[in-house]
Amino acid sequence: MADSSITKKALAASLKSLMTEVPFTKINIADICERCQMNRKSFYYHFRDKYELVNWIFDTEFIEAVKDSRCVTVESAFDVLLCYFYDNRNFYRKALQIDGQNSFSEHFRELCQPVFTAALENTYEDKKVTEFHVNFLADALMCAILRWLSTPQCLPADEFASLLKQSLRLMGTLSNE
Repeated sequence: MADSSITKKALAASLKSLMTEVPFTKINIADICERCQMNRKSFYYHFRDKYELVNWIFDTEFIEAVKDSRCVTVESAFDVLLCYFYDNRNFYRKALQIDGQNSFSEHFRELCQPVFTAALENTYEDKKVTEFHVNFLADALMCAILRWLSTPQCLPADEFASLLKQSLRLMGTLSNE
């Protein structure tokens, strides 16, 4: 493993650990660095801010989860995503509540938008898919995931995935009346 990856993973572990004890808004770069015994210079060499670190955690861990599962369809990647969120629910329950520019929720929505655009265009070939439609679906998914993860006894990922898929199929069958 390259030194850069080791450093990033140490910073990520530090932030994840801190988020179990302290609200994200109260965590600063000095706290993250102190926890993993690094200096601020090391942090800023790899990340602009703590928001970028949260996004990096998702990007690297989720990509690993997808690789490990050998997903071949969007639906199987969706299942892996929900399992990943479920397995890391304590972290993402808090990460999804972070607001503002460069926040995880914005990052996640940006990643979802091209997937939703393609899915909607494939499903409704004869209809014009607009930014409104894509944003509506992304917002609905974000709210559903946050509500799911925030429930004290949240459903297992496979049950939640099944309910989401049923909901999406149901919305696709609504009449135009």
